[in-house]
Amino acid sequence: MSIWEALAVLAAGIGAGTINTIVGSGTLITFPVLLATGLPPITANVSNALGLVPGSISGAIGYRAELRGQGRRALVLGLTALVGGLGGAILLLALPSEAFDTIVPVLIALALVLVLLQPRLAKAVQRRRANNGTTGRPHGGPVLLAGLLLASGYGGYFGAAQGVLYLSLMGLLLDEDLQRVNAVKNILGAVVNGVAACFFLFVAEFDWTAVLLIAVGSTLGGQIGAKVGRRLRPTALRAVIVAVGIIAMVQLLLR
Repeated sequence: MSIWEALAVLAAGIGAGTINTIVGSGTLITFPVLLATGLPPITANVSNALGLVPGSISGAIGYRAELRGQGRRALVLGLTALVGGLGGAILLLALPSEAFDTIVPVLIALALVLVLLQPRLAKAVQRRRANNGTTGRPHGGPVLLAGLLLASGYGGYFGAAQGVLYLSLMGLLLDEDLQRVNAVKNILGAVVNGVAACFFLFVAEFDWTAVLLIAVGSTLGGQIGAKVGRRLRPTALRAVIVAVGIIAMVQLLLR
């Protein structure tokens, strides 16, 4: 990896850590950059998952004030995310590499659609809360647990827009302030990335240089996202994610 490629990976890690803390979808930044350095798709994905773990933890620490009083909720939902994330990581290595090459562009396209639909989902959440004066279950019930299990399985397999899925599910099924929901989302992201990383350490190939660069960058980005995330314009953030995601799809389809 050249010095310029290393700087690009570090910058991508900072951007991913920032975006993951605010919304999710940071993989749409790091993954195409790793592909551009010449890493094979699965090696890039595994290296990315390992490198983003410190960033997820950093973001969760940055949102610690919003996590107060949500310890039991985070535990219940976190255990669900752990099971799903491990299943997704196993699936990544169980399927042939050709399946990953085929599936990931589709997953990225789905992730971009979710990013674009996020404003409408937020409005749906607001309408639901305005029309429903009752208090929902503190953990969202079996529907939320099943949804988080599937979303975490997707996160363990690839992870782009995983945070958007979490925010959508919890926002619709929990009667809770969106910032507090976002704090729990960061915990779930740390759990899924962490369990996938532990699994990959023993059974998968990865690039230590890429892992360390993304780890340093995402840790910095997690703190940046926690401090300035509420000031960023969502429209501009979504535009960046969509642009990078399109680049990732083009790179994968042309390989």
